[in-house]
Amino acid sequence: MLAVAKSNLMNHVSIKSNQCLAICPACGLLCDDVLVENNNNKIKVLTNGCAKSVAFFEQSSGNLSSKIAGEPVPLQQAITEAAHILKQAKSPLFSGLSTDVANFRAIYHLAQKTSGNLQHLNALSMTRNLAVLQSTGWQTTTLTEVKNRADVIVCIGTDIVKHNPRFFERFVWVENAMFTDANQRKIIYIGENIDTNPAISPLMKSPSLLACRAADLPEVTLVLRALVAGKRLKASLVAGIKVSDLQAVADKLKTAQYSVLTWVAKDLDFPHAELTIQNITETVAILNQTTRAAGLPLGGSDGDTSANNANTWLNSTTLNYEPFEHDCMVWLNSFNADKLPPTSDYPLIVFGNANSQLITPPAVFIPIATPGLDCNGTLFRVDSSVILPLKKLRKSDLPTLSEVVNKIEALLA
Repeated sequence: MLAVAKSNLMNHVSIKSNQCLAICPACGLLCDDVLVENNNNKIKVLTNGCAKSVAFFEQSSGNLSSKIAGEPVPLQQAITEAAHILKQAKSPLFSGLSTDVANFRAIYHLAQKTSGNLQHLNALSMTRNLAVLQSTGWQTTTLTEVKNRADVIVCIGTDIVKHNPRFFERFVWVENAMFTDANQRKIIYIGENIDTNPAISPLMKSPSLLACRAADLPEVTLVLRALVAGKRLKASLVAGIKVSDLQAVADKLKTAQYSVLTWVAKDLDFPHAELTIQNITETVAILNQTTRAAGLPLGGSDGDTSANNANTWLNSTTLNYEPFEHDCMVWLNSFNADKLPPTSDYPLIVFGNANSQLITPPAVFIPIATPGLDCNGTLFRVDSSVILPLKKLRKSDLPTLSEVVNKIEALLA
Protein backbone atom coordinates (compact mmCIF):
# COMPACT_ATOMS: atom_id res chain seq x y z
CA MET A 1 0.00 0.00 0.00
CA LEU A 2 1.13 3.55 -0.60
CA ALA A 3 2.04 5.87 2.20
CA VAL A 4 -0.34 8.75 2.74
CA ALA A 5 1.09 12.04 1.47
CA LYS A 6 -0.17 15.37 2.71
CA SER A 7 -0.02 18.72 0.97
CA ASN A 8 -1.72 22.04 1.43
CA LEU A 9 -2.36 21.90 -2.31
CA MET A 10 -4.90 19.16 -1.68
CA ASN A 11 -6.46 20.03 1.66
CA HIS A 12 -9.90 19.68 0.13
CA VAL A 13 -9.24 16.07 -0.89
CA SER A 14 -9.58 13.14 1.48
CA ILE A 15 -6.57 10.92 0.71
CA LYS A 16 -7.04 7.22 1.30
CA SER A 17 -4.36 4.79 2.42
CA ASN A 18 -3.78 3.52 -1.13
CA GLN A 19 -3.46 7.03 -2.56
CA CYS A 20 -0.73 9.66 -2.56
CA LEU A 21 0.41 12.83 -4.24
CA ALA A 22 3.06 12.00 -6.80
CA ILE A 23 5.58 14.05 -8.74
CA CYS A 24 5.15 13.52 -12.47
CA PRO A 25 8.33 13.21 -14.60
CA ALA A 26 6.44 13.16 -17.91
CA CYS A 27 7.55 16.72 -18.71
CA GLY A 28 9.93 19.32 -17.35
CA LEU A 29 7.38 20.95 -15.04
CA LEU A 30 7.53 18.00 -12.59
CA CYS A 31 4.02 18.71 -11.30
CA ASP A 32 3.93 17.71 -7.63
CA ASP A 33 0.18 17.64 -7.07
CA VAL A 34 -0.93 14.62 -9.11
CA LEU A 35 -3.16 12.39 -6.98
CA VAL A 36 -2.73 8.71 -7.85
CA GLU A 37 -4.21 5.49 -6.54
CA ASN A 38 -2.71 2.02 -6.33
CA ASN A 39 -5.22 -0.80 -6.88
CA ASN A 40 -3.57 -4.23 -6.92
CA ASN A 41 -0.32 -2.69 -8.14
CA LYS A 42 -2.02 -0.78 -10.96
CA ILE A 43 -1.69 2.99 -10.79
CA LYS A 44 -4.53 5.30 -11.75
CA VAL A 45 -4.43 9.09 -11.93
CA LEU A 46 -7.35 10.59 -10.00
CA THR A 47 -6.84 14.36 -10.14
CA ASN A 48 -4.54 16.98 -11.64
CA GLY A 49 -3.39 14.69 -14.42
CA CYS A 50 -2.72 15.69 -18.01
CA ALA A 51 -2.53 13.33 -20.98
CA LYS A 52 1.21 12.91 -20.48
CA SER A 53 0.93 12.12 -16.77
CA VAL A 54 -1.86 9.59 -17.35
CA ALA A 55 0.22 7.82 -20.01
CA PHE A 56 3.20 7.75 -17.64
CA PHE A 57 1.56 6.65 -14.39
CA GLU A 58 -0.88 4.18 -15.93
CA GLN A 59 1.65 2.30 -18.06
CA SER A 60 1.79 -1.43 -17.37
CA SER A 61 4.65 -3.19 -15.64
CA GLY A 62 5.67 -4.60 -19.03
CA ASN A 63 7.84 -7.60 -19.81
CA LEU A 64 10.27 -8.28 -16.98
CA SER A 65 12.47 -10.73 -18.93
CA SER A 66 16.03 -9.89 -19.90
CA LYS A 67 16.97 -11.06 -23.39
CA ILE A 68 20.02 -11.91 -25.46
CA ALA A 69 19.38 -11.62 -29.21
CA GLY A 70 15.65 -11.72 -28.49
CA GLU A 71 15.72 -14.86 -26.36
CA PRO A 72 14.74 -14.65 -22.66
CA VAL A 73 17.62 -15.28 -20.24
CA PRO A 74 18.25 -14.79 -16.50
CA LEU A 75 19.22 -11.25 -15.52
CA GLN A 76 22.75 -12.23 -14.50
CA GLN A 77 23.39 -13.88 -17.86
CA ALA A 78 22.31 -10.70 -19.66
CA ILE A 79 24.55 -8.62 -17.41
CA THR A 80 27.49 -10.94 -18.14
CA GLU A 81 26.89 -10.67 -21.88
CA ALA A 82 26.67 -6.87 -21.70
CA ALA A 83 29.95 -6.76 -19.79
CA HIS A 84 31.56 -9.03 -22.41
CA ILE A 85 30.46 -6.74 -25.25
CA LEU A 86 31.75 -3.66 -23.44
CA LYS A 87 35.09 -5.36 -22.79
CA GLN A 88 35.49 -5.95 -26.53
CA ALA A 89 34.46 -2.41 -27.49
CA LYS A 90 37.08 0.27 -28.08
CA SER A 91 34.75 3.26 -28.16
CA PRO A 92 31.20 2.63 -26.90
CA LEU A 93 28.52 5.29 -27.21
CA PHE A 94 26.13 5.66 -24.27
CA SER A 95 23.04 7.22 -25.81
CA GLY A 96 19.46 7.99 -24.84
CA LEU A 97 20.37 8.81 -21.22
CA SER A 98 16.69 9.17 -20.33
CA THR A 99 16.85 8.61 -16.60
CA ASP A 100 17.19 10.38 -13.27
CA VAL A 101 20.21 11.93 -11.56
CA ALA A 102 21.52 8.92 -9.62
CA ASN A 103 21.21 6.58 -12.59
CA PHE A 104 22.92 9.09 -14.87
CA ARG A 105 25.82 9.27 -12.43
CA ALA A 106 26.16 5.49 -12.58
CA ILE A 107 26.21 5.55 -16.39
CA TYR A 108 28.71 8.40 -16.38
CA HIS A 109 31.14 6.33 -14.32
CA LEU A 110 30.66 3.30 -16.58
CA ALA A 111 31.36 5.47 -19.63
CA GLN A 112 34.56 6.72 -17.97
CA LYS A 113 35.63 3.18 -17.24
CA THR A 114 35.04 1.98 -20.80
CA SER A 115 36.33 5.09 -22.65
CA GLY A 116 32.80 5.76 -23.84
CA ASN A 117 31.03 8.91 -24.96
CA LEU A 118 27.68 10.25 -23.73
CA GLN A 119 24.88 11.65 -25.85
CA HIS A 120 21.32 12.41 -24.75
CA LEU A 121 18.46 11.64 -27.14
CA ASN A 122 17.51 15.36 -27.01
CA ALA A 123 21.07 16.50 -27.62
CA LEU A 124 20.36 18.48 -30.78
CA SER A 125 17.61 20.63 -29.30
CA MET A 126 19.52 21.04 -26.02
CA THR A 127 22.52 22.36 -27.90
CA ARG A 128 20.48 25.19 -29.45
CA ASN A 129 20.13 26.64 -25.96
CA LEU A 130 23.63 25.78 -24.83
CA ALA A 131 25.24 27.43 -27.87
CA VAL A 132 23.69 30.76 -26.84
CA LEU A 133 24.38 30.32 -23.13
CA GLN A 134 28.03 29.51 -23.77
CA SER A 135 28.64 32.22 -26.37
CA THR A 136 26.85 35.25 -24.93
CA GLY A 137 25.20 34.21 -21.66
CA TRP A 138 21.60 34.94 -20.79
CA GLN A 139 19.28 36.20 -18.06
CA THR A 140 16.61 33.63 -17.27
CA THR A 141 13.99 33.19 -14.58
CA THR A 142 12.23 30.40 -12.70
CA LEU A 143 8.71 29.05 -12.90
CA THR A 144 8.01 30.43 -9.43
CA GLU A 145 9.05 33.93 -10.48
CA VAL A 146 6.81 33.66 -13.53
CA LYS A 147 3.93 32.65 -11.29
CA ASN A 148 4.48 35.50 -8.84
CA ARG A 149 5.69 38.40 -10.99
CA ALA A 150 5.18 38.13 -14.75
CA ASP A 151 2.66 40.57 -16.23
CA VAL A 152 3.58 40.11 -19.92
CA ILE A 153 4.53 36.71 -21.36
CA VAL A 154 5.67 36.34 -24.96
CA CYS A 155 5.74 32.78 -26.30
CA ILE A 156 8.02 32.62 -29.32
CA GLY A 157 7.81 29.88 -31.92
CA THR A 158 6.28 27.32 -29.65
CA ASP A 159 3.04 25.65 -28.64
CA ILE A 160 3.91 25.42 -24.96
CA VAL A 161 1.12 23.09 -23.90
CA LYS A 162 2.29 20.47 -26.38
CA HIS A 163 5.42 20.11 -24.24
CA ASN A 164 4.27 21.36 -20.84
CA PRO A 165 0.48 20.79 -20.72
CA ARG A 166 -0.17 22.42 -17.33
CA PHE A 167 2.06 25.48 -17.72
CA PHE A 168 -0.80 27.99 -17.84
CA GLU A 169 -2.80 26.19 -15.16
CA ARG A 170 0.04 26.02 -12.65
CA PHE A 171 2.11 29.13 -13.36
CA VAL A 172 -0.01 31.68 -15.22
CA TRP A 173 -3.72 31.59 -14.36
CA VAL A 174 -3.22 31.19 -10.62
CA GLU A 175 -5.05 32.58 -7.62
CA ASN A 176 -2.06 33.19 -5.40
CA ALA A 177 0.40 35.29 -7.43
CA MET A 178 2.29 37.40 -4.89
CA PHE A 179 3.24 40.55 -6.81
CA THR A 180 0.84 40.86 -9.74
CA ASP A 181 -2.77 40.31 -10.72
CA ALA A 182 -2.60 37.01 -12.59
CA ASN A 183 -5.93 37.58 -14.32
CA GLN A 184 -4.54 40.71 -15.98
CA ARG A 185 -1.47 39.05 -17.50
CA LYS A 186 -0.94 39.73 -21.20
CA ILE A 187 -0.06 36.68 -23.32
CA ILE A 188 1.44 37.13 -26.79
CA TYR A 189 2.33 34.39 -29.28
CA ILE A 190 4.68 34.69 -32.25
CA GLY A 191 4.77 31.69 -34.59
CA GLU A 192 2.62 29.21 -36.50
CA ASN A 193 0.29 26.28 -35.84
CA ILE A 194 -0.14 27.24 -32.19
CA ASP A 195 -3.10 26.30 -30.00
CA THR A 196 -3.73 29.53 -28.11
CA ASN A 197 -6.84 28.30 -26.23
CA PRO A 198 -4.97 27.42 -23.00
CA ALA A 199 -3.70 31.00 -22.89
CA ILE A 200 -7.21 32.48 -22.72
CA SER A 201 -7.47 34.15 -19.32
CA PRO A 202 -10.15 33.34 -16.72
CA LEU A 203 -11.60 36.73 -17.65
CA MET A 204 -11.94 35.36 -21.22
CA LYS A 205 -9.25 37.61 -22.63
CA SER A 206 -7.70 35.96 -25.68
CA PRO A 207 -3.94 36.14 -26.29
CA SER A 208 -2.47 38.09 -29.17
CA LEU A 209 -1.09 36.03 -32.07
CA LEU A 210 1.42 37.28 -34.62
CA ALA A 211 1.56 34.51 -37.22
CA CYS A 212 4.73 33.69 -39.12
CA ARG A 213 6.56 30.62 -40.37
CA ALA A 214 9.01 29.02 -37.96
CA ALA A 215 11.83 29.52 -40.45
CA ASP A 216 11.17 33.30 -40.36
CA LEU A 217 11.60 33.58 -36.59
CA PRO A 218 15.26 34.66 -36.79
CA GLU A 219 14.20 37.67 -38.88
CA VAL A 220 11.09 38.44 -36.81
CA THR A 221 12.93 38.26 -33.47
CA LEU A 222 15.74 40.40 -34.86
CA VAL A 223 13.22 43.10 -35.77
CA LEU A 224 11.59 42.85 -32.33
CA ARG A 225 15.02 43.19 -30.74
CA ALA A 226 15.72 46.31 -32.83
CA LEU A 227 12.38 47.88 -31.94
CA VAL A 228 12.92 47.25 -28.23
CA ALA A 229 16.29 48.97 -28.62
CA GLY A 230 14.51 52.00 -30.07
CA LYS A 231 15.64 51.57 -33.69
CA ARG A 232 13.53 52.94 -36.53
CA LEU A 233 12.80 50.66 -39.48
CA LYS A 234 11.93 51.63 -43.04
CA ALA A 235 10.13 48.34 -43.70
CA SER A 236 6.44 48.07 -42.86
CA LEU A 237 6.23 44.27 -43.06
CA VAL A 238 8.49 41.44 -41.93
CA ALA A 239 7.70 37.79 -42.71
CA GLY A 240 4.03 38.66 -43.10
CA ILE A 241 3.81 40.54 -39.78
CA LYS A 242 3.21 44.27 -39.68
CA VAL A 243 6.10 46.10 -38.12
CA SER A 244 3.52 48.23 -36.32
CA ASP A 245 2.24 45.04 -34.61
CA LEU A 246 5.77 44.16 -33.53
CA GLN A 247 6.18 47.74 -32.30
CA ALA A 248 3.08 47.21 -30.14
CA VAL A 249 4.70 44.12 -28.63
CA ALA A 250 7.92 46.05 -28.03
CA ASP A 251 5.96 48.81 -26.29
CA LYS A 252 4.21 46.29 -24.02
CA LEU A 253 7.56 44.77 -23.10
CA LYS A 254 9.11 48.15 -22.32
CA THR A 255 6.23 49.20 -20.07
CA ALA A 256 5.84 45.82 -18.31
CA GLN A 257 6.80 45.45 -14.67
CA TYR A 258 8.20 41.95 -15.29
CA SER A 259 8.11 40.53 -18.80
CA VAL A 260 9.05 36.97 -19.73
CA LEU A 261 10.06 35.74 -23.18
CA THR A 262 9.73 31.98 -23.45
CA TRP A 263 10.53 29.31 -26.03
CA VAL A 264 11.02 25.55 -26.44
CA ALA A 265 14.24 24.74 -28.28
CA LYS A 266 12.81 21.49 -29.66
CA ASP A 267 10.26 23.49 -31.70
CA LEU A 268 12.91 25.72 -33.21
CA ASP A 269 13.89 23.07 -35.72
CA PHE A 270 15.34 24.99 -38.64
CA PRO A 271 18.81 26.09 -39.76
CA HIS A 272 20.56 28.50 -37.40
CA ALA A 273 17.76 28.30 -34.85
CA GLU A 274 20.20 29.42 -32.19
CA LEU A 275 20.05 32.91 -33.74
CA THR A 276 16.40 33.11 -32.73
CA ILE A 277 17.29 32.20 -29.16
CA GLN A 278 20.10 34.74 -29.15
CA ASN A 279 17.76 37.45 -30.39
CA ILE A 280 15.36 36.57 -27.56
CA THR A 281 18.03 36.68 -24.89
CA GLU A 282 19.55 39.91 -26.24
CA THR A 283 16.09 41.48 -26.22
CA VAL A 284 15.87 40.54 -22.55
CA ALA A 285 19.24 42.17 -21.91
CA ILE A 286 18.09 45.40 -23.57
CA LEU A 287 14.86 45.45 -21.57
CA ASN A 288 16.75 45.02 -18.31
CA GLN A 289 18.44 48.36 -18.83
CA THR A 290 15.17 50.12 -17.99
CA THR A 291 12.76 47.53 -16.54
CA ARG A 292 12.70 43.88 -15.46
CA ALA A 293 12.63 41.04 -17.96
CA ALA A 294 13.78 37.44 -18.21
CA GLY A 295 13.98 34.51 -20.58
CA LEU A 296 12.40 31.14 -19.85
CA PRO A 297 13.52 28.08 -21.84
CA LEU A 298 10.74 25.51 -21.47
CA GLY A 299 10.30 21.92 -22.61
CA GLY A 300 12.51 19.57 -20.63
CA SER A 301 11.75 15.92 -21.25
CA ASP A 302 13.33 12.49 -20.93
CA GLY A 303 15.46 13.70 -18.02
CA ASP A 304 17.49 15.95 -20.33
CA THR A 305 17.85 18.84 -17.85
CA SER A 306 19.03 16.46 -15.13
CA ALA A 307 21.46 14.63 -17.41
CA ASN A 308 23.07 17.85 -18.58
CA ASN A 309 23.31 19.31 -15.08
CA ALA A 310 24.81 16.12 -13.65
CA ASN A 311 27.29 15.86 -16.51
CA THR A 312 28.37 19.45 -15.91
CA TRP A 313 29.01 18.73 -12.20
CA LEU A 314 31.04 15.67 -12.99
CA ASN A 315 33.34 16.93 -15.73
CA SER A 316 32.63 20.68 -16.14
CA THR A 317 31.29 20.32 -19.68
CA THR A 318 27.87 20.05 -21.27
CA LEU A 319 26.63 17.01 -23.14
CA ASN A 320 27.71 16.95 -26.78
CA TYR A 321 25.49 16.49 -29.83
CA GLU A 322 28.19 15.93 -32.46
CA PRO A 323 28.29 12.42 -34.00
CA PHE A 324 30.72 10.09 -32.26
CA GLU A 325 32.65 7.29 -33.93
CA HIS A 326 31.73 4.16 -31.99
CA ASP A 327 31.85 0.39 -32.20
CA CYS A 328 29.10 -0.36 -29.69
CA MET A 329 25.96 1.48 -28.58
CA VAL A 330 24.38 1.37 -25.14
CA TRP A 331 20.85 2.80 -25.18
CA LEU A 332 19.41 3.95 -21.85
CA ASN A 333 15.76 4.83 -21.46
CA SER A 334 13.98 4.56 -18.13
CA PHE A 335 10.93 6.71 -18.84
CA ASN A 336 9.33 6.48 -22.27
CA ALA A 337 8.83 3.15 -24.04
CA ASP A 338 8.11 4.97 -27.31
CA LYS A 339 11.60 6.46 -27.52
CA LEU A 340 13.61 3.74 -29.28
CA PRO A 341 17.31 3.53 -30.18
CA PRO A 342 18.48 4.43 -33.68
CA THR A 343 19.53 1.65 -36.00
CA SER A 344 23.14 0.61 -35.54
CA ASP A 345 25.61 -1.55 -37.43
CA TYR A 346 27.34 -2.33 -34.15
CA PRO A 347 26.37 -4.39 -31.10
CA LEU A 348 23.45 -2.75 -29.32
CA ILE A 349 22.84 -3.04 -25.57
CA VAL A 350 19.51 -1.67 -24.34
CA PHE A 351 18.70 -0.83 -20.74
CA GLY A 352 15.13 0.19 -21.33
CA ASN A 353 11.60 0.72 -20.17
CA ALA A 354 9.96 -2.68 -19.76
CA ASN A 355 7.25 -1.73 -22.29
CA SER A 356 9.74 -1.01 -25.09
CA GLN A 357 8.82 -2.70 -28.38
CA LEU A 358 12.09 -3.06 -30.26
CA ILE A 359 11.71 -3.89 -33.96
CA THR A 360 15.06 -5.64 -34.21
CA PRO A 361 16.22 -7.56 -31.12
CA PRO A 362 19.36 -5.94 -29.68
CA ALA A 363 22.38 -7.96 -28.60
CA VAL A 364 21.24 -7.48 -24.99
CA PHE A 365 18.01 -6.11 -23.56
CA ILE A 366 17.63 -5.55 -19.83
CA PRO A 367 14.34 -3.98 -18.63
CA ILE A 368 14.95 -1.49 -15.84
CA ALA A 369 12.84 0.21 -13.18
CA THR A 370 11.19 3.51 -14.04
CA PRO A 371 11.94 6.27 -11.48
CA GLY A 372 8.72 7.73 -10.13
CA LEU A 373 6.86 4.48 -10.70
CA ASP A 374 8.95 1.37 -9.95
CA CYS A 375 11.60 3.03 -7.79
CA ASN A 376 12.55 6.30 -6.10
CA GLY A 377 14.59 8.91 -7.92
CA THR A 378 15.37 12.62 -8.33
CA LEU A 379 15.03 15.02 -11.25
CA PHE A 380 15.75 18.68 -11.96
CA ARG A 381 12.80 20.79 -13.01
CA VAL A 382 13.18 22.41 -16.44
CA ASP A 383 14.21 25.76 -14.90
CA SER A 384 17.01 24.01 -12.93
CA SER A 385 15.96 25.88 -9.79
CA VAL A 386 14.84 22.85 -7.80
CA ILE A 387 15.49 19.13 -7.70
CA LEU A 388 12.46 17.02 -6.78
CA PRO A 389 12.09 13.49 -5.41
CA LEU A 390 10.26 10.83 -7.38
CA LYS A 391 8.37 8.20 -5.38
CA LYS A 392 8.13 4.46 -5.86
CA LEU A 393 4.41 3.88 -6.41
CA ARG A 394 4.12 0.15 -7.04
CA LYS A 395 5.89 -3.09 -6.25
CA SER A 396 8.38 -4.12 -8.90
CA ASP A 397 11.03 -6.77 -9.36
CA LEU A 398 12.82 -4.71 -11.99
CA PRO A 399 16.40 -3.72 -11.15
CA THR A 400 17.34 -0.06 -11.19
CA LEU A 401 19.75 1.12 -13.84
CA SER A 402 22.33 1.79 -11.12
CA GLU A 403 22.09 -1.80 -9.87
CA VAL A 404 22.63 -3.18 -13.38
CA VAL A 405 25.53 -0.83 -14.08
CA ASN A 406 27.25 -1.61 -10.78
CA LYS A 407 27.14 -5.35 -11.58
CA ILE A 408 28.57 -4.72 -15.04
CA GLU A 409 31.35 -2.58 -13.58
CA ALA A 410 32.26 -5.39 -11.19
CA LEU A 411 32.74 -7.73 -14.15
CA LEU A 412 34.93 -5.20 -15.93
CA ALA A 413 37.38 -4.92 -13.04
